[in-house]
Amino acid sequence: MRQIALILFCILFFSSCYQQERDCTNFHTGTFEFETLLDGELAKTTFIRNDSIEIDYFKGKSDTASIRWINDCEYILQKLHPKSMFEKKAIHMKILTTDNDTYTFEYGLVGATNKQRGTAKKIK
Repeated sequence: MRQIALILFCILFFSSCYQQERDCTNFHTGTFEFETLLDGELAKTTFIRNDSIEIDYFKGKSDTASIRWINDCEYILQKLHPKSMFEKKAIHMKILTTDNDTYTFEYGLVGATNKQRGTAKKIK
């Protein structure tokens, strides 16, 4: 009985030390795809990012935003040509995990507590 308790303790101890991979610099530049449900339909966004600019392509339209990297895994997106007061608000992006050519991220308006999650795939 004592050995079983020791084994369970060791399993719990070592599994709590596990940290997911996060190689964010691999995702600073490139072409990416992001899919999400929008009004019950699957919508795909393609975006091209270099170190300081991101161009989004969605439903035949493009939009450009500046990027300001906070650290290797976090950046602020600010639309260059906002069409409304809402579009003037900056978005905080945080890469949570990376895996080969995909990364999971969290995003929301700067200063807001409501966050969304998504997964992007690097295609180029």
